Amino acid sequence: MMNQEFDVLIVGAGLWGCVVARELAEAGNRVLILEARSLPGGNARSQRHPQTGIECHCYGAHIFHTSDKRVWEYINRFVHFNDYRHTVLTTHEGKVYFMPLGLALINAFYGTALRPSEVPAFIAEEVRRAGLTGEPRNLEEQAISLVGRPLYEAFIKGYTQKQWNTPPKDLPAFIIRRLPVRTDYNVGYFSDTWQGIPAEGYFGLFERLLDHPGITLRCNTDYLALRDTFPADLPVFYSGPIDAFFGYRHGPLPWRGLRFEWETRDERDYQGTAVMNYADADVPYTRIHEFKHFHPESRLPYESDKTVICREFPADWKPGDIPYYPVNTDASAALLAKYQADAAACPNVVFGGRLGEYRYYDMDKVIARALDQVHAWMDKVK
Repeated sequence: MMNQEFDVLIVGAGLWGCVVARELAEAGNRVLILEARSLPGGNARSQRHPQTGIECHCYGAHIFHTSDKRVWEYINRFVHFNDYRHTVLTTHEGKVYFMPLGLALINAFYGTALRPSEVPAFIAEEVRRAGLTGEPRNLEEQAISLVGRPLYEAFIKGYTQKQWNTPPKDLPAFIIRRLPVRTDYNVGYFSDTWQGIPAEGYFGLFERLLDHPGITLRCNTDYLALRDTFPADLPVFYSGPIDAFFGYRHGPLPWRGLRFEWETRDERDYQGTAVMNYADADVPYTRIHEFKHFHPESRLPYESDKTVICREFPADWKPGDIPYYPVNTDASAALLAKYQADAAACPNVVFGGRLGEYRYYDMDKVIARALDQVHAWMDKVK
């Protein structure tokens, strides 16, 4: 490996790494990206299903949404977006409701006809009935203090226990502290200004981000097994797990994993929507994706008498598995602080992205963070 041919090394070809690579290359740097998987894209990767032509998100649904004009203009340099607006439905005890918690769900669940102005008092009365006193001590008490016990038990308790494999009363309150309750019939899941799915697919986004003569991508390559072969002064942008970088010296940071079951079905439409959640604890999966619904602008998926669905199951995680959701507890925060102190002692390495910072990021926040970090670095080394 001709290491002297490159000015900067990037570890990981997910969204953070690809944006960093593009910015560095456009600034005149020769960039090498090492990616452990066989293709770029990280958990946002998608691919065309060979039988149906449907774009399938390989690691769960990824819907782009942002109110950040800088980010929106940046990503539109590389792909065009359709006008998909995300709605989520949830099944509870054999009935289907719109999420998030809003007027449509509240009236359907309680069999009422509340008007927007009546919702706050109605929820306040449900909270009063719950009889909680004092500061919420855990996720269960926090959720009940926000929406009351009936809504909590129907739509939050079972789903949360499946997602984290932990009773909600044993999870910290801050996980759900910002739970929104809407007072109108807006059933759009996100409220951001700009939303959509790349019309060319996420595979098109990553191809175009990396389409620059200054970027070299090497897949199926484990940086940690090779780092001693690189010059000590070669700048590194690292988006792998921060604890793995330091050999798990303080112990592994905890994550939740996912498992997916794929099925091609001989029917035109399986569930009528892109994502259906399953709130009840006795259903082992948390949601089902049906990917053809992400592309309403395309006739091809809808002309097919086949459809592709994917059941998503929460899973325990161990080092070596794909990490999905950081487990944010007081203990994991203390452990992360130790690794952050180690990272601060590595002036030639920039840690970033979901794994490198141990944070759950939406895609627009990943792009914003990547732009900020790479430009801060370039300003520093001028």
